[in-house]
Amino acid sequence: MKTLRLYTDGAARFNPGPAAVGVVIKDEQGNTVDELGRPIGTATNNVAEYRALIEGLKAAAKWKPDRLEISLDSKLVVEQIKGSYKVKKPELKPLYDEAKKLLEGFAYEIEHVERESNSRADELANLALDGHPT
Repeated sequence: MKTLRLYTDGAARFNPGPAAVGVVIKDEQGNTVDELGRPIGTATNNVAEYRALIEGLKAAAKWKPDRLEISLDSKLVVEQIKGSYKVKKPELKPLYDEAKKLLEGFAYEIEHVERESNSRADELANLALDGHPT
């Protein structure tokens, strides 16, 4: 069974403000197989978090994993994807819908983690904000 671990993070300086996403994909042995960080223009932090998840899901799909373990440090996005929280903000609804559609292609688990457990994705998003996309 091929399991991939996906870490995503969105960052916005000010809220809204300049925003970026960071994505890290690791294999079953913990080796990084893909990563990216890129600016996404002006966005709120929650929009950036959703955009990071969407970018990560698109990147992970290329690997055709049997299973995907997803970690984010956005409790809001995790709980909305799980269905525990409603999507109340109109600007998040299309992003939520896109993420849910992409998730249909995966057997997955999604979990909230502390920022320290998501440090590389956070670093990539911040590097992209600083003008150093990967």
